[in-house]
Amino acid sequence: MALLEMERVEKIYGQGEVQVLALRGVDLEIEEGEFATVFGPSGSGKTTLLNLIGALDKPTGGTVKLNGCEIGQMSKNELAGLRRKDIGFIFQSYNLIPVLSAYENVEFALTIARKDRSREKKTQKVKDILRRVGLGDMMHRRPNQLSGGQKQRVAVARALVKEPRLILADEPTANLDSETSREVLEIMLRMNRELNTTFIFSTHDPMVMEYARRLLEIRDGMISRDERRS
Repeated sequence: MALLEMERVEKIYGQGEVQVLALRGVDLEIEEGEFATVFGPSGSGKTTLLNLIGALDKPTGGTVKLNGCEIGQMSKNELAGLRRKDIGFIFQSYNLIPVLSAYENVEFALTIARKDRSREKKTQKVKDILRRVGLGDMMHRRPNQLSGGQKQRVAVARALVKEPRLILADEPTANLDSETSREVLEIMLRMNRELNTTFIFSTHDPMVMEYARRLLEIRDGMISRDERRS
């Protein structure tokens, strides 16, 4: 069974004469362990597609199933639980809590996931994931003491620590220089290979597309290109 299944998905915003059809009959399957990128011009439907995949919104028509759960049939609490346990988010603006250290930002994500762990196991888990993204000696620094690349590494660690089935990364390299972007992408690709975590990116960055093993181009609310790479 695919991790993500979308069938004839439509999304309409607005009412009456001001309706906007953001997605037009999208069919898509994502298998576990994929490293895929969604790209396309502004207004093409990228953000809407990711919002539906991430259980942040419901389709107007068609079905979206994530890990076998149909998003359109779930309550707000059920959707929140699905996001909390099975989906990690990485944002271009990092979205770190400024008063918390790198360690505390990652620990907080693990705490709200509500996955049972002893205090000792939780501490070990957080330290291990920070080491794996190259921040073992910076875990007690706050965001204002970190570079942009280091902040994004914290964001990657925060998304990975709860061991989600899926990670959605929205323009994760937008605020990084090319060298730092490559370093962050290498980390995410390594985590994808080591942990079999599924990654879906939304991007305009050619470097992200270079790393992707599947390219999904979206135009006018429809997937116009679906290319798999070895």
